[in-house]
Amino acid sequence: MGANHSHGQSAPGSRRAIQVTLAVIIPLALATLTALIWMWPAAPKPADDVGSPLIKVNGTITYITSKPCSEPTGEARGCDMAMVQLTSGDLPDQNVSAEIPGGRGSPKFEVGDDVILIYTPGDPLGQGSDSYQLSDHDRSSPMWLVGAAFVLAVIAFGRLRGLMALVGLAVTFALLLLFLIPAILAGEPPLLVAIVCAAAIMLSVLYLTHGFTLPTSIAVIGTLASLTLTGVLAVTAIALTHLNGITDDSSLYLDLNYEINTQGLLLASIIIGSLGVLDDVTVTQAVTVSELAHANPSFSPWQLYRAAARVGRAHIASVINTIILAYSGSALPLLLLFSIGNQPLGDVLTGPVVAQEIVRSVAGTLGLIAAVPITTALSALTATRRSSVLAFGPESTGEQVTRTVVNDG
Repeated sequence: MGANHSHGQSAPGSRRAIQVTLAVIIPLALATLTALIWMWPAAPKPADDVGSPLIKVNGTITYITSKPCSEPTGEARGCDMAMVQLTSGDLPDQNVSAEIPGGRGSPKFEVGDDVILIYTPGDPLGQGSDSYQLSDHDRSSPMWLVGAAFVLAVIAFGRLRGLMALVGLAVTFALLLLFLIPAILAGEPPLLVAIVCAAAIMLSVLYLTHGFTLPTSIAVIGTLASLTLTGVLAVTAIALTHLNGITDDSSLYLDLNYEINTQGLLLASIIIGSLGVLDDVTVTQAVTVSELAHANPSFSPWQLYRAAARVGRAHIASVINTIILAYSGSALPLLLLFSIGNQPLGDVLTGPVVAQEIVRSVAGTLGLIAAVPITTALSALTATRRSSVLAFGPESTGEQVTRTVVNDG
């Protein structure tokens, strides 16, 4: 943990501080790895009752024609047809005629659009012909362009640190897609799966992004403590408000067809959702204390704590606003429906949908607030020991030597 990526002149941590930190980090890492291996889901077995999957092919619209509807078709289907040149499937470059879906909310298509079509093969006995229907826009090329712009911007600004952040992002997606979701679908307790996944993400991403340093380790410990508090608060709040996690068709479907513990799923979502903001705050506080100790080696632990806590309070104030705006933005259509229905504010706030989001944001925010004093206090203690090492040199006075011995135990 001696290599510090925050600045090039930071003194290494004292032996005692490193030993105590390792005594926490190593068992945590071993326990996380053991739980990850033990709970890793097996490959899912193919279902026997699943029908034939939809056959999708890609193409480009070359011509659109409108024709009158011979009979009422309702809102789900239109009467326009498109000529599409196929770019994938068994018949590339072939022109086929495809139905354009109609009705409100249906995608709008124009000539030149890259599209995805649903292919329905004809009856083998010759009683029906092959048919195609436009399904959606083909967004693969624009998404690759957006992703490339994101990667280039991160690497151009962050350089090696940015590259490692992208590696950490890949690890996060891998753990979410390969462990968290399959394990929950396999019947594992959602809360336990979320805790293990969050610990694995925290350990791998923080060290990949910020290096094996003492401030990073303090940030890991602070994140773990704050995440634990968030989980306790979430369990208590959900029990007090009698939330069961079922607020929409998706959660109801999971409960009825897969017998997934939706209340545990709600707790898991709070844990995973809080992790992204928590590690931001804890890393910021740990690095802030480290930089303050480097700039002012004579600062006492209390002076470091007070200075870094002021930064933390400003950070928390902005992050809380960010959380509320993020939830409001994602729930904007729902808020509009409540407004149209002229429901009383009290009924809206105590309803299961909004109450669940309030509990989610409150539990995450309280854990976030606790992360500042916890991480700052731990960082101030270890950073003071490192600054004492700096003060012990060839030109140090007897007072400095005394302070070094006392601070370093």
